Amino acid sequence: MEQSTFFEQKDSQPLAARLRPRTLDEFVGQTHLLGEGKVLRRLIEGDSISSMIFWGPPGVGKTTLARIIAGRTKAAFIDFSAVTSGIKEIRAVMQKAESNRLYGEKTIVFVDEIHRFNKAQQDAFLPFVEKGSIILIGATTENPSFEVNGALLSRCKVFVLQPLKTQELAELLSRALTDPRGFGDIKVDISREMLEQIAVFANGDARAALSTLEMVVLNGEAEEGKITVTAGTLEQCTSKKSLLYDKNGEEHYNLISALHKSMRNSDPDAALYWLARMLEAGEDPLYVARRVTRFASEDVGLADPKALELAVAAYQACHFIGMPECTVHLAQAVVYLSLAPKSNALYAGYNLARKDALEQIAEPVPLVIRNAPTNLMKELEYGKGYQYAHDFKDKLTNMQCLPDSLVDREYYRPTDQGLEVKFKARLEQIKDWKREHNTNP
Repeated sequence: MEQSTFFEQKDSQPLAARLRPRTLDEFVGQTHLLGEGKVLRRLIEGDSISSMIFWGPPGVGKTTLARIIAGRTKAAFIDFSAVTSGIKEIRAVMQKAESNRLYGEKTIVFVDEIHRFNKAQQDAFLPFVEKGSIILIGATTENPSFEVNGALLSRCKVFVLQPLKTQELAELLSRALTDPRGFGDIKVDISREMLEQIAVFANGDARAALSTLEMVVLNGEAEEGKITVTAGTLEQCTSKKSLLYDKNGEEHYNLISALHKSMRNSDPDAALYWLARMLEAGEDPLYVARRVTRFASEDVGLADPKALELAVAAYQACHFIGMPECTVHLAQAVVYLSLAPKSNALYAGYNLARKDALEQIAEPVPLVIRNAPTNLMKELEYGKGYQYAHDFKDKLTNMQCLPDSLVDREYYRPTDQGLEVKFKARLEQIKDWKREHNTNP
């Protein structure tokens, strides 16, 4: 006789699918949008939806909200997948929506993972959104500013969904243990502390939290009419966290910005954390090394000239040995740059010079500092009056090297940080000498 199990009669759907909220009252999180009196809740409850995009990380309720809207609206609701649909399918759906419009019926088209549509596919929606044939609801994990056509985006309200808080996930997991759609008909012995550990592990993702709970319960110890989840089982099921990171998306730029600004703020601990977040999620170490090299001149510069040497050395080390060994070389560079004195004088100076180069009249190079490799050039007085600095005692001359219209411009303005103090003093000596030996009237 075959032995029965606790899960023999359970729905074959995953726990996250079985517990998908059916109403706004069951929905967990996003109180900034769905709390009492909040704008999105009012739109859904009043069946007054306009075209919109739900933007947020996985497992925060984008598709669930679309399902709730589908259950409440009097409009025709068409569920559309950007993964499996092309231009042909889009046109067929648009024709149906246009037909509905002629009979006075609204059509809501929900497009999951809208960022997967290319420009041509997104353009196919545009005329129908413009004339009101459809109300478009898109869901995306990617920044719509990068992934959705500007014309389409301008006609949609973007609602930003946030990762769920640990407490919200813990409450969701507790509900799963008592809800008949979850494990409500099974006695599961699992501590509140373990539920909170699962919530932390899920990193704001409700689907991941429920999937992990399902895994630990299925692998729990069955005895005496109950399932017991031990610390060992939980540890095995949460051995490695999958870090949210898209090397081509917004999170890529968010994290490199966090690294750069942490180093600028002289915070080595934060810098190491953001470095680890990128590298452990699969970022190319050479990309990080290039950004670190840029930082060495942009934010440290001559306050510590060795910063650039160290950054270049770190890049070379990454190139020679790769991951995971090169993590320590990048860590060395990041900590050094975090602790180094800071100066953006080179960055600011170049930008001032660039502005003049682009906006001022492009005056010719002064004759005195032109090269004269031919007799014709010499006859035209190229290089006439040039003073070779090495021929002079102080290795300085009063020769004018800027065009006449920019003769008094100052681009490099050294700070009082690190070795730049010495460069500042040297620059002042040079300027004093030139003022003293100025022969111009």
